[in-house]
Amino acid sequence: MRAEIDAVERRVAGEIDPGARALVVAIAVFALLLSLVLPHAGSARGFDVLLFTEPARFEHIGLPSRVFVWFVTVFGIGFSLFALMTRRWALAWIAVAGSAVGSVFGMLSIWHRQTPGLDNYIGAGPGIGLIVAAIAAVVLTFHWVQVVWSRTAVHLAAEEQRRAVAAAAEEEARKKRFGES
Repeated sequence: MRAEIDAVERRVAGEIDPGARALVVAIAVFALLLSLVLPHAGSARGFDVLLFTEPARFEHIGLPSRVFVWFVTVFGIGFSLFALMTRRWALAWIAVAGSAVGSVFGMLSIWHRQTPGLDNYIGAGPGIGLIVAAIAAVVLTFHWVQVVWSRTAVHLAAEEQRRAVAAAAEEEARKKRFGES
């Protein structure tokens, strides 16, 4: 019976149940996808920043913005979609970790667009796509953290059952040791 309980607990521990948060995560992922077609700075759209095309070079898109867009694409969109589809706990943790780091780079990107560059170069400020992506990354991080830290009723029941079996085995060993049975 102990082996069965352990197997069920391991299987259940690897799953998440985002519940209503799945809708918020899906909306945030959609906002991140939308941000890739919106301007991040001047004429440079999110895809231009991602691929570092001519418009991105013309707008002097810096490293923080490029790193941010890659984090948003890989972790915010990619791993979040995989985690929602498969409901795997490990994928959700990767999504939350990447989204958290991406959120920091999003704030740095906005700051970077508002700071004069070399030789006092002043380019276009942060565009609507960059702002939407930064906000969506923060929202995504917050909701993924809530999902991965929450325990479902099945998790709690399996944990309680494991504790009950362990307590019964300990009581049996105590009785055997003191000759009470």
